[in-house]
Amino acid sequence: MQTRHSSPGVSRRQLLIGGASLLGYFTFAGPTFAWTQAFKGTPLHQRFMQLSGLLINHHLDEGAGLRIGAFAAQKYAQLDQHIDSIVAIAEQQGATEVEQFFDAIPEGELRDLAYWVIAAWYSGSSSADADAELFTYEHALTFQTTLDIVPIPSFGLTGPNAWNRPPAPLLPVPRF
Repeated sequence: MQTRHSSPGVSRRQLLIGGASLLGYFTFAGPTFAWTQAFKGTPLHQRFMQLSGLLINHHLDEGAGLRIGAFAAQKYAQLDQHIDSIVAIAEQQGATEVEQFFDAIPEGELRDLAYWVIAAWYSGSSSADADAELFTYEHALTFQTTLDIVPIPSFGLTGPNAWNRPPAPLLPVPRF
């Protein structure tokens, strides 16, 4: 009688099952990760979106705002007071867009928060550092300006950039 020995490592079946599990997790948990759940639906989240709407004159994605706001709540200990102060300044000025009240925001923590919120929405990340938290790529406002002309990179032969497709041959030159 012959015994079967299992080979060490990962089989194709285990790899496919694991990959499908990860794909399913990121498909269903994508926009609302665990660290954003405590922030979702709170009055602070709603006020953060109000502040973002005042600072940025574009349609803002709610899921990206959830991630940016949850990170801001961790980064800024007095986020709720800062939001109230900036919104109060905008209301005093009767402002409906950022240009009407931004100069009235005092230098220091309030202006730093306003700059950070604007930068986070445009870049889709918490900073330009190597260890920055990525909030969004697709909904980053910098990407939105070129959405109609910049394809999303792909390694597929029929993907948006078709990176693996060989270039058309230059030789032989046709004779007319």
